[in-house]
Amino acid sequence: MRNKTTRIVLLFLVLAVAGFFIYKLTAKSNNPKEPETASRGGNAGSAAAARGGAGRPIMVDAYVIAPVKLDENIEASGTLQSNEEVELKPEITGRITKIFFKEGAKVSKGTLLIKLYDGDILAQIHKLELQRQLAKTTLSRQQQLLKINGISQQDVDVTANQVSAYGADIEFNRAQLQKTEIRAPFSGTLGLRNVSEGAIVSPTTIMTTLQQLDPLKIDFASPEKYRNAIRKGDPVTFTVAGDTVKYRGNIYAIDPKIDLATRSVKIRAIVPNPSGRLFPGSFAKTTIQLKDNPNAIMIPSQAVIPGTRFKTVIVADSGKAKIVNVETGIRDENRVQITNGLQVGDTVITTGILQLKPGMPFKYNKVQ
Repeated sequence: MRNKTTRIVLLFLVLAVAGFFIYKLTAKSNNPKEPETASRGGNAGSAAAARGGAGRPIMVDAYVIAPVKLDENIEASGTLQSNEEVELKPEITGRITKIFFKEGAKVSKGTLLIKLYDGDILAQIHKLELQRQLAKTTLSRQQQLLKINGISQQDVDVTANQVSAYGADIEFNRAQLQKTEIRAPFSGTLGLRNVSEGAIVSPTTIMTTLQQLDPLKIDFASPEKYRNAIRKGDPVTFTVAGDTVKYRGNIYAIDPKIDLATRSVKIRAIVPNPSGRLFPGSFAKTTIQLKDNPNAIMIPSQAVIPGTRFKTVIVADSGKAKIVNVETGIRDENRVQITNGLQVGDTVITTGILQLKPGMPFKYNKVQ
């Protein structure tokens, strides 16, 4: 009985497996190429879609270059300087016997400011004058003796030389005497006093300062690319901290050398200061107005692509993108000047510039 039951179960299993294989074979014979066709159709659709996406031009905005009038201004930071400035120091070591000036006072050229002790020099001059007078008397007597051949010509010449030597020594001591008087080398305003009467001073001692405040100088620097655009006599306007008044001056000196560290040129202007409202050492914000450029090329700032070595823009070339290297000048809020690389009439792409490649076609969305 058990063997009969086992045979029946095995028979059912064999029938079930055979039925499954028959079903699969029947289904394949009814539609033998359907999966393969579907697969090929799917790939063809994807390729067509890809070709259609790659051929669709990019929509961009553009700007047609037209000449514009440009007022170029150079702004720079400057510093006011005294027209003339000196630290007053003695030429010799000595003791101050008298101070004749007040701090902050205005003095004229040649005014006596400080007197050093000169008693020893005066005594030396008096001694030399007496010796010279004696030598002159001796020379006169020898000249009388020479007429009667009572003395040789050589003795007369030696005495005459002594007279001249005493005169030279007197002049030297008088020059030393002048060094005991500290006088103003030019007209100006004195600074603070650093010494007192009775002090021993040497050539390294700064006793006070003297500055000429009218006119003043202003020193500033300009980028080297404007070197040929700046001329002597060009006007300069500037403002100082705490003052809203715009002051004016004129360039009178330009350094012939470009600074290697900053690649800029140093400029100096002269500034009238009759009111005395300007002071040396003040910070000044300077502006130089260059000559108007009636045919400047200005493009939107976003059209310029910065690079490590060059700046570039994309221009239209028969409906395709073209990369052009450019040089830029001054900027304003929305535009930048192009000094080299573009011409009037060129069409510059302003949007989609990161997606465009050289030779890639595009279509205009908006043209300014």
